[in-house]
Amino acid sequence: MSKGSYTTVSIPVQLAEKIEKRIEGTGFNSVSSYVTYVLRQVLSSLEEKEKKKEAFSKEDEEKVKKRLRALGYID
Repeated sequence: MSKGSYTTVSIPVQLAEKIEKRIEGTGFNSVSSYVTYVLRQVLSSLEEKEKKKEAFSKEDEEKVKKRLRALGYID
């Protein structure tokens, strides 16, 4: 999907109505813009968590501990 193109996603009417009430008086001009914002936030959060998980594998952690032991920082 190219940047700038859109697709349609269906959500339950009750959810759309709740979102409409929630965005009243905010900078969001449509349910679609709010849902897009929320999904971007959720995906960004998940990607950050994945990056943190990948920061050190168990093997990397053991290598660091081994080096710290060799330097006398940990027992």
